[in-house]
Amino acid sequence: MLQLIKRRIFAGLLAIVPIAVTFWILKFLFSFFDGIAAPILNQIGVEIPGLGIILTLVIVFFLGLFVTNVLGNTLFNWGERILSKLPIVNTIYNTIKQITSAFTGSAVKSFQQVIFIQYPRLGLWTMCFVTNESQNESGEDFYHVFVPTTPNPTSGVFIIVPKKDVVHPDISVEDGLKAIISGGILDSGMSLSGQLPSKL
Repeated sequence: MLQLIKRRIFAGLLAIVPIAVTFWILKFLFSFFDGIAAPILNQIGVEIPGLGIILTLVIVFFLGLFVTNVLGNTLFNWGERILSKLPIVNTIYNTIKQITSAFTGSAVKSFQQVIFIQYPRLGLWTMCFVTNESQNESGEDFYHVFVPTTPNPTSGVFIIVPKKDVVHPDISVEDGLKAIISGGILDSGMSLSGQLPSKL
């Protein structure tokens, strides 16, 4: 019973922490930009409600515009290299970047579907993502799969498995990524009842 309560509390934390962090960052940005611009506008007798929100959106837009051009991308990569050399900071930055990139459109689109395979040995079922398909000279069909690690889904192993040896759960790629990152705590409503064979 105590373990169940702990799991539910941890699941609740995983659900609320990203929201809380996002809210805190936006609140900080709103207050920061509002604190810079408001005194200047007050001197000339201009008052704009929600100035912090407007400035944040404008600055984020121009930042996105800047990092997508050649010069901005070069400077951004240079800044990343500096962060990667700083102790502690590089660990935090790389972890946040890897988790964020896992949910970007390009990362999600590179995975065609979620499947289960018996890995690392028979009897143990592992969630993985199909990246491609192939066929050998005998006409046997294979899946090219990426088996991610938890909680960092950007690292893992590449395996080629026969299609006949996999199980197809009714899980989207996005929900599969959520389950991987949370270590299975956020199961995204997946139900495997009757899908995994009880005997090998």
